[in-house]
Amino acid sequence: MEKIKQIKQYADYLRLTLLRNQAEHLIHQAQIDKSTHLDYTHNILEQEVLQRQKSDFERRIKLARLPRNHDLNQYDYNFSSSITKHQMKEIRELMWLEQAYNIVLMGPSGTGKSYIAAGLVNDAVKKGYRAYFTTMEDVIDVLKMKEMTASALSHYNRYLKAHLIAIDDIMLLPVKKHEAVSFFNLINHLHEQCSIIITTNKSPKQWAEALDDEVLATALLDRILYHCEVIKLEGNSYRMENRKNILGNDIDKNI
Repeated sequence: MEKIKQIKQYADYLRLTLLRNQAEHLIHQAQIDKSTHLDYTHNILEQEVLQRQKSDFERRIKLARLPRNHDLNQYDYNFSSSITKHQMKEIRELMWLEQAYNIVLMGPSGTGKSYIAAGLVNDAVKKGYRAYFTTMEDVIDVLKMKEMTASALSHYNRYLKAHLIAIDDIMLLPVKKHEAVSFFNLINHLHEQCSIIITTNKSPKQWAEALDDEVLATALLDRILYHCEVIKLEGNSYRMENRKNILGNDIDKNI
């Protein structure tokens, strides 16, 4: 028992979490299987690696802050004809990410922009990339608060080290001049260093109106669109077409 205690202490020192927590079970199983020293050592190290990979993936998924629906395997092609299965397969391969290309998803509300953006972030995390899903509003808040709070600074530093950032609902609401400048500086810093996915229901002309600065809007678009795939989504709102209510009565005629 003393040796098992020491094994746990050594495992804790070496940060071998699985061995520290399951030493008795692993040793007992090795005795049952009559494992050789080589097999036993290999099994422990393999289990540690798998556990560490699982924990790392769970941590990165949590940090990605994905919305509830983000599985592109469930994408409804029957609802939207704006993107084909072949095109979806191509962008899901993430070759564009290796080249720091951007993607702009344009279209009315409810046409799947956020779903696709979140799904691509999910795919990227699964492949080991540092990828995050956020909103324009949250990015502005981080930029405003990064000098004042540790949590905002932590978020900002993650942006700087990211492989992929999806920014949802860009220019949905008017942006103050100093906020727009801070946002431009972030995009300028990420330019050709990190891939960016933008979702928007605004045209480039409307970006200038939202920023109240045509020069700044042009400079921002110049960096985003330099290496970029623009995907235009059309159709009715998926949420409205598949709306659910609590009482079960039909109120569509009143909407």
